[in-house]
Amino acid sequence: MTLAYPRRQRQLENLVKKLGLPTKAPIKWQLLDLALTHPTVSESANYEHLEFVGDAVVRLVAAIVLWENYPHCSVGEYAAIRSVLVSDRVLAQLARSYGLELYLLVAGSATFDKAGQQSRLADAFEAVLGALYLSTNNLDLIRPWLDPHFKQLAAEIRLDPAKLNYKAALQEWTQANFKVLPEYKVVEISQPQTHQERFLAEVWLHGQKLGEGKGRSIKAAEQAAAKVAFLTLDNQENTELTGE
Repeated sequence: MTLAYPRRQRQLENLVKKLGLPTKAPIKWQLLDLALTHPTVSESANYEHLEFVGDAVVRLVAAIVLWENYPHCSVGEYAAIRSVLVSDRVLAQLARSYGLELYLLVAGSATFDKAGQQSRLADAFEAVLGALYLSTNNLDLIRPWLDPHFKQLAAEIRLDPAKLNYKAALQEWTQANFKVLPEYKVVEISQPQTHQERFLAEVWLHGQKLGEGKGRSIKAAEQAAAKVAFLTLDNQENTELTGE
């Protein structure tokens, strides 16, 4: 059944085409519309319930992709890779790759909240997965276009010693070597309304600054700083081992 609003119907059909799905696929358009409706638009008719379903769906797809492509990996490695695949950062990136922000209905202050855009896009992406899953009660509308992304990302993550989560990797390194956690210092350097990176983070250990980085959120800035620190320490260790 199509939507009562032709313009919205055409918008959603355009998104479905971007996903590589035929517009005649058995999609429940009302659910897809709901999946792209932020709570600021409606307190009751929004994507929150579908996001709950989609959260389970994306974790299942990630698990299946890892099972099929890396059958000899340990469960621990599965968990580490999946945690990155289903992170807000990665899901928001995938959402942006399909222009999901163009279809997401948002109202009020959230319209100008750039710092919260990542979580909104990740939530909406999960909700879309939930809507597609509930349209057929299987993964037929999801795996054809999501699997290739997860395969590529999983391969990249396996080559990365930090699993692309540099805060966790740096924490493990400092605990292993010094039995302490790194300290993060964050300051706000721009206003929320600007498109610039809003926060600057520094990471310190035993009174020494290991790295700094910027991001649109505190979490992103800390991750950027941790990346600089971890890669610097990793390069130093490799240099010491090789004697170069």
